[in-house]
Amino acid sequence: MADALDVIRNHRPVTLGPEALIAITKAQASVEALTNHAEPTYGVNTGFGSLSRHRIDKEDLQQLQTNLIRSHAAGVGEALPHPVVRGMMLLLAASLARGHSGVRPVVVSTLLEMLNHNVMPVIPSRGSVGASGDLAPLAHLALVLIGEGEVQYQGNVCTGKQALERIGLAPLNLATKEGLALINGTHLMAAYGIVLVEECHTLLANAADIAALTIDACLGTDAYLNAELNDIRNHPGPVRVAKRMRGRLEGSEILASHLDNDPRVQDPYSLRATPMVLGSCLDQLENIEKILVRELGAVTDNPIVLRDGSAISGANFHGMPLALALDQLKLCIAAVAGISERRTYWLLSGRDDQSGVPAYLAREAGLESGLMIAQYTAAALVNEIRVACAPASCHNISTSAGIEDYNSFGPTAAFGAHHALDLAARVLAVELLCSAEAVELRRPLCSGEANENLFAWVRQLISSRHTDRPVGSDIEALTGALQRKNPTRIDP
Repeated sequence: MADALDVIRNHRPVTLGPEALIAITKAQASVEALTNHAEPTYGVNTGFGSLSRHRIDKEDLQQLQTNLIRSHAAGVGEALPHPVVRGMMLLLAASLARGHSGVRPVVVSTLLEMLNHNVMPVIPSRGSVGASGDLAPLAHLALVLIGEGEVQYQGNVCTGKQALERIGLAPLNLATKEGLALINGTHLMAAYGIVLVEECHTLLANAADIAALTIDACLGTDAYLNAELNDIRNHPGPVRVAKRMRGRLEGSEILASHLDNDPRVQDPYSLRATPMVLGSCLDQLENIEKILVRELGAVTDNPIVLRDGSAISGANFHGMPLALALDQLKLCIAAVAGISERRTYWLLSGRDDQSGVPAYLAREAGLESGLMIAQYTAAALVNEIRVACAPASCHNISTSAGIEDYNSFGPTAAFGAHHALDLAARVLAVELLCSAEAVELRRPLCSGEANENLFAWVRQLISSRHTDRPVGSDIEALTGALQRKNPTRIDP
């Protein structure tokens, strides 16, 4: 996964190895041999989907593949983000390079040259049902290979032909099965998943760090971060989250200030259960990552060319492994955001007389509303996240006259996860805004060193609030900064 992200994010060059070249060449010879057989082979000398009963004459096989790309480029909506497009190109090239698709080496090498020169096909985001491959998005990608479609290259939009010429390549004339091989695959779902998992790791790390600051903001205890306490539960994620939070509170003067004579027995769940909730999300996230790592090594074409030269039609293109994982990812994001909003609510509510901070952190309560409406914003965002969590993978719609009668809708799950992740960063920003304000009210007492570093980082972005002012811009400033932070993971 790290290697894939290095290509996607850092533009690490990719080359075609000699073993892959041998495997590709062997499979392509097998496909050519199949065109001379009397019996039909799906996708080689037949139509596609419900049109597979139509036998195609040998002299029309090249036109068949070109027509396939053009007809399937039916995507709509905003263009996919560049990291997702780069991921699609990488995963498509890797799948084809394993020698089970029957394409020529030039198809893979052209894809890799486009990737290495950062030639970005403009791919509409909507149109894939997540089975029989991500057909429409991949068709828009494949259009560029044949000199059609649109491309973003060096800051300008041009045609596929113009972009290929600028990197010294000619458009491809597709051979037998190559069009089908280019559009059968889970590459949109998988690429989106890889990008989202990386960003979700950062979200989780930020959530743990902000929660540690909130403990001191609320005048809470660190008792529930005890290593043995969390270890007894026998799940690794909560142990790791508790350890990270303990480290951030280490040396806190605020914690020490209420060790004695504090009448409170327990903190609310939103504080006390943070290691359990975030840690459970961490465990789920790493299971999702394992699914994506397996997909990185997969061949998701159809039909598949076996080692003996025969071709078999299956459903390796079906996105259900990814669709279920992406639906689960949405639930993890919702949990992270949901418990964050509850911590904000508790901090601002004024219900805890022992916390020592005014309701809504208003310096002149009544005259001022303080940060009251920041919590409303977080509540609205959490509600929208929960709506986005509706599962895509169980809502089937049949396609292709019924022969493709159970689809995964994994791309829909990916779009929902992307949307939820964007909103969740704003929920965390609200909590961070409020916690920083409350910690400032604790002065001259200081929190732990790591917490104080986070507080200082916040103050570099937004100034202290001494009276009521619009806070929307403050929330957006913190959101952008949280999203731009270098990818971070909670340590094992």
